[in-house]
Amino acid sequence: MESPPAVRSFAPTALMLGNIVTGCAVLAPAGMLAELSGSLDVTIRTAGLLITFGAIVLCIGSPVTAWLTSRIDRRRLLTLTLTVMALTNVASAFAPDYASLLIIRLLMLAIGVIYTPQAAGTAALIVPVEKRGSTIAYIFLGWSLAAAVGLPLITFVASRYGFRTVYGGIGALGFISFMLLWWRLPRGLQGTPVELKTWVDLGRNRMILLLLLITMVQMAGQFVVFTFMGPLLAKLTGAGPDAISLVFAFYGIFGFVGIAIATRIVDGWGPWRTSMLFTTSMLAGVTVWALGAGIYPLMAAGVVLWGLGFASTNSMQQVRLVAAAPALASASVSLNTSVLYIGQAVGSAIGGFLYAREQLHAAGYVAAALIALALTIVIATRPKRI
Repeated sequence: MESPPAVRSFAPTALMLGNIVTGCAVLAPAGMLAELSGSLDVTIRTAGLLITFGAIVLCIGSPVTAWLTSRIDRRRLLTLTLTVMALTNVASAFAPDYASLLIIRLLMLAIGVIYTPQAAGTAALIVPVEKRGSTIAYIFLGWSLAAAVGLPLITFVASRYGFRTVYGGIGALGFISFMLLWWRLPRGLQGTPVELKTWVDLGRNRMILLLLLITMVQMAGQFVVFTFMGPLLAKLTGAGPDAISLVFAFYGIFGFVGIAIATRIVDGWGPWRTSMLFTTSMLAGVTVWALGAGIYPLMAAGVVLWGLGFASTNSMQQVRLVAAAPALASASVSLNTSVLYIGQAVGSAIGGFLYAREQLHAAGYVAAALIALALTIVIATRPKRI
């Protein structure tokens, strides 16, 4: 049964708000590592494992849940997912120790991994074909908002009121998002079932495998630094919470700018050239961070260049994956999400290793080397005709 126009018009916004909740929940520890470390009496590196172990759960869970939940009504699935996200964030606010917080986080992410890819798939079911691309981009805007607004706000609030207030706030936002989604999303939405054969076909496509490798390597490079960005700024430059919040804001705001530019030029330039531009920008930014380590203005300037590329490159990866094998697009985009989280796990583990050994300057150079490798693979995937 066709949904009323009012429901259809607001449903994408409800889905986008759910991505803000998901993005804030996933990124939150990066914005308050010092507060987690001090309140739970663990090292910064141990606090960073909340991101590493969480990313492992996310990378395993993305393709598995895409397969297991492909036949469930979208409204029921997404609202249930947001309910669990809200409850586990509230539970995190009352976690008595680090072990409890880690267990709650892993449970939250094991369920929360469902939301983002399924929200994108649901968008295709509630809008006309000609509006699907823009609607999916709008829904993914929630993640950009989580980085641009949510992460600086998390750092600001945690430095003044503690990490428990942050988790309580994310939980409250999750309940609001759940109610809006339940109210506006139509019933009876069924996606296309994901078959096991789909994954086999993906594994045989050389271009898709190379594109997935690009995602993993460039994300690993970023998270060597990003996971510990706050503590690195504090140790290398003496930056306080407000100065650190400002750098996180630069990262998210210029991510917006990068996406806006990419959206305008991709039709004329093509996804490969656009990907080259923004991967180069990301490499330049991380290189400036590494060379300027210890000088706050230079490190902040590096984050501006880096921010221009971080979201745009991932968007271009999705465009290229769809173009490489349109029939496998739903599975390849889900798998791209999975390898993205593998990259996060690898990068945050490397970053934690270096941070624990006081190799603070080395982190930037390792990050730059990994992103340079990703750029090399992008060059190798140049289409014959562009």
